[in-house]
Amino acid sequence: QVQLVESGGGLVQAGANLRLSCVASGRTFGTMAWFRQAPGKGRTFVAAIRWNEGDTHYDDSVKGRFTISGNDAKNTVYLQMTSLKPEDTAIYYCAVAYFVPRATINTQPPYDYWGQGTQVTVSS
Repeated sequence: QVQLVESGGGLVQAGANLRLSCVASGRTFGTMAWFRQAPGKGRTFVAAIRWNEGDTHYDDSVKGRFTISGNDAKNTVYLQMTSLKPEDTAIYYCAVAYFVPRATINTQPPYDYWGQGTQVTVSS
Protein backbone atom coordinates (compact mmCIF):
# COMPACT_ATOMS: atom_id res chain seq x y z
CA GLN A 1 0.00 0.00 0.00
CA VAL A 2 1.37 3.37 -1.02
CA GLN A 3 1.29 6.19 1.47
CA LEU A 4 2.54 9.75 1.11
CA VAL A 5 3.16 11.79 4.23
CA GLU A 6 3.70 15.52 3.87
CA SER A 7 4.93 17.94 6.50
CA GLY A 8 6.36 21.42 6.91
CA GLY A 9 3.47 23.71 6.14
CA GLY A 10 2.49 26.63 8.31
CA LEU A 11 1.68 30.31 8.66
CA VAL A 12 4.48 32.74 7.80
CA GLN A 13 4.91 36.36 6.83
CA ALA A 14 5.75 37.50 3.34
CA GLY A 15 9.45 37.12 2.64
CA ALA A 16 9.90 34.13 4.92
CA ASN A 17 11.10 30.65 4.02
CA LEU A 18 9.56 27.22 4.52
CA ARG A 19 10.59 23.69 3.64
CA LEU A 20 8.03 21.05 2.81
CA SER A 21 8.81 17.34 3.05
CA CYS A 22 7.13 14.30 1.56
CA VAL A 23 7.98 10.69 2.28
CA ALA A 24 6.54 7.95 0.08
CA SER A 25 6.30 4.39 1.32
CA GLY A 26 5.31 1.15 -0.29
CA ARG A 27 6.94 1.57 -3.70
CA THR A 28 9.86 3.25 -5.43
CA PHE A 29 8.96 6.14 -7.71
CA GLY A 30 10.85 7.72 -10.57
CA THR A 31 9.13 11.10 -10.42
CA MET A 32 8.12 13.11 -7.38
CA ALA A 33 6.37 16.45 -7.60
CA TRP A 34 4.56 19.21 -5.78
CA PHE A 35 1.27 20.76 -6.80
CA ARG A 36 -0.75 23.41 -4.99
CA GLN A 37 -4.32 24.56 -4.76
CA ALA A 38 -5.04 28.15 -3.82
CA PRO A 39 -8.39 29.10 -2.25
CA GLY A 40 -11.14 28.98 -4.85
CA LYS A 41 -8.82 27.77 -7.61
CA GLY A 42 -7.84 24.52 -9.24
CA ARG A 43 -4.75 22.50 -8.41
CA THR A 44 -1.66 23.59 -10.32
CA PHE A 45 1.87 22.34 -10.85
CA VAL A 46 4.71 23.73 -8.76
CA ALA A 47 7.81 21.59 -9.28
CA ALA A 48 8.96 18.07 -10.10
CA ILE A 49 12.09 15.99 -9.95
CA ARG A 50 12.86 12.92 -12.06
CA TRP A 51 15.45 10.68 -10.46
CA ASN A 52 16.41 8.54 -13.45
CA GLU A 53 16.63 11.46 -15.88
CA GLY A 54 18.34 13.68 -13.31
CA ASP A 55 16.25 16.75 -14.04
CA THR A 56 14.00 19.19 -12.26
CA HIS A 57 11.11 21.28 -13.53
CA TYR A 58 9.42 24.39 -12.15
CA ASP A 59 6.42 26.49 -12.84
CA ASP A 60 7.43 29.97 -13.93
CA SER A 61 5.74 31.49 -10.88
CA VAL A 62 8.23 29.84 -8.51
CA LYS A 63 11.44 29.72 -10.55
CA GLY A 64 14.29 31.26 -8.64
CA ARG A 65 12.42 31.08 -5.32
CA PHE A 66 11.58 27.39 -4.85
CA THR A 67 13.95 24.45 -5.05
CA ILE A 68 12.94 20.81 -5.30
CA SER A 69 15.34 18.18 -4.06
CA GLY A 70 15.33 14.88 -2.25
CA ASN A 71 16.67 11.40 -1.84
CA ASP A 72 15.47 8.78 -4.29
CA ALA A 73 16.74 5.93 -2.14
CA LYS A 74 14.58 7.17 0.70
CA ASN A 75 11.67 8.10 -1.57
CA THR A 76 11.77 11.55 -0.07
CA VAL A 77 11.24 14.89 -1.75
CA TYR A 78 11.60 18.40 -0.38
CA LEU A 79 10.38 21.77 -1.53
CA GLN A 80 12.48 24.62 -0.23
CA MET A 81 10.45 27.79 -0.55
CA THR A 82 12.10 31.18 -0.16
CA SER A 83 10.88 34.75 -0.45
CA LEU A 84 7.31 33.60 0.03
CA LYS A 85 4.51 35.80 -1.24
CA PRO A 86 0.86 35.98 -0.23
CA GLU A 87 -0.03 34.48 -3.61
CA ASP A 88 1.87 31.34 -2.59
CA THR A 89 -0.88 30.65 -0.06
CA ALA A 90 -2.33 27.25 -0.91
CA ILE A 91 -2.62 23.63 0.07
CA TYR A 92 0.51 21.92 -1.21
CA TYR A 93 0.22 18.34 -2.41
CA CYS A 94 2.95 15.80 -2.98
CA ALA A 95 2.45 13.57 -6.02
CA VAL A 96 4.46 10.60 -7.25
CA ALA A 97 4.64 8.43 -10.34
CA TYR A 98 6.76 5.60 -11.67
CA PHE A 99 7.52 7.64 -14.78
CA VAL A 100 6.31 10.94 -16.20
CA PRO A 101 7.37 12.15 -19.63
CA ARG A 102 8.79 15.62 -19.75
CA ALA A 103 5.94 16.80 -21.96
CA THR A 104 3.36 16.05 -19.27
CA ILE A 105 5.41 16.74 -16.15
CA ASN A 106 3.18 19.65 -15.16
CA THR A 107 -0.16 17.87 -15.57
CA GLN A 108 -2.00 15.84 -12.97
CA PRO A 109 -3.06 12.65 -14.78
CA PRO A 110 0.37 11.03 -15.03
CA TYR A 111 0.80 10.99 -11.27
CA ASP A 112 -0.26 7.79 -9.61
CA TYR A 113 -0.50 8.73 -5.96
CA TRP A 114 -1.21 11.91 -4.01
CA GLY A 115 -0.67 13.07 -0.47
CA GLN A 116 -3.31 14.59 1.76
CA GLY A 117 -1.87 18.09 1.44
CA THR A 118 -0.24 20.57 3.79
CA GLN A 119 -1.42 24.14 4.25
CA VAL A 120 0.91 27.04 3.55
CA THR A 121 -0.37 30.49 4.45
CA VAL A 122 1.64 33.62 3.72
CA SER A 123 0.45 36.83 5.32
CA SER A 124 1.25 40.26 3.92
